[in-house]
Amino acid sequence: MSTSSRPRRRLFIPFALITSTALLLTACGSGDSGSTGAGGGDARAAGVSDGIPTTDVVSSVKKNAAAAKLVPSGVHNLTAAISVSGQPPGTSYLEDGKTLAGQDVDFAEAVAKALGIRLKHEAASFEAILPALDSGKYDFGASNFGVTDERRKTIDFVTYINDGQGFATRTDSTLKKVTDLKQLCGLNVATTAGTTFEATLEANKKVCADAGKKAYKVQTYSEQGAVWSSLQQGRSDIVMSTINGLRYAVAHQEGVKFLNEFHRLDVGFAFKKGTKLAPAFQAAVNGLIADGTYQKILKKWGTSGSGIDTSQISPPEIKD
Repeated sequence: MSTSSRPRRRLFIPFALITSTALLLTACGSGDSGSTGAGGGDARAAGVSDGIPTTDVVSSVKKNAAAAKLVPSGVHNLTAAISVSGQPPGTSYLEDGKTLAGQDVDFAEAVAKALGIRLKHEAASFEAILPALDSGKYDFGASNFGVTDERRKTIDFVTYINDGQGFATRTDSTLKKVTDLKQLCGLNVATTAGTTFEATLEANKKVCADAGKKAYKVQTYSEQGAVWSSLQQGRSDIVMSTINGLRYAVAHQEGVKFLNEFHRLDVGFAFKKGTKLAPAFQAAVNGLIADGTYQKILKKWGTSGSGIDTSQISPPEIKD
């Protein structure tokens, strides 16, 4: 099965260049100390920077006394590992090249303020964050980590949103909706490394052989910009990524279309297994939901359809 001819290059260049520029800045901003989130001192009170929403929805968050009491004794500072995708609502750098902004940043910063904790953000590659939690390099990860049963074996989660897996392709593709991975047989599928998308695709390759069809090829990239470039240049036929990320990308560039949601997943802050921080984070998220801050963050990033009613600690994976 083919997705027809290669699209005109000019349709994709603006988005690819913006994404690549944000990613190139990653090396400059990695390891900044102090609070540099979208609600921190470096963030603008309102407006947009390079297409990234910068409205301040975090600085007004007050300390939640009941949640703060659940913080383990002696904990006053935490380090959050955040992957920089360069694509909202995921994390990007603002035009100063050092200030991190994104939905995950806002949620992490809001929880820290509610708990009365000083937060340090460190940029890290997505696939490196979960393994580094066990070593204590980071206290938690905030990078749209989907809660899966496999990950729950070694990681504790505190949920704060519901997102999941989806597909997008070029507008000249004959694909309309992917409800079965057999529809991908014979295609090149682009996705990011170390994600649930890669795991899902690799685990189900046999569906093509079982159906007597040519297997699909999984093309993994460490940068989101490279994923879209592969589609732009005709090396890939389809992209698998986060539902919210795909919707944003399609809304901000020509020549691509969102196909459909494939599998919903709870998304949570990720911790080393057995963490004592989970109850405090859960209480803080639920406090943000109750006081309206939660809804403001979702509205800022255009993800209101992914809101949750209550935070949970390591719930079972959502099964379709």
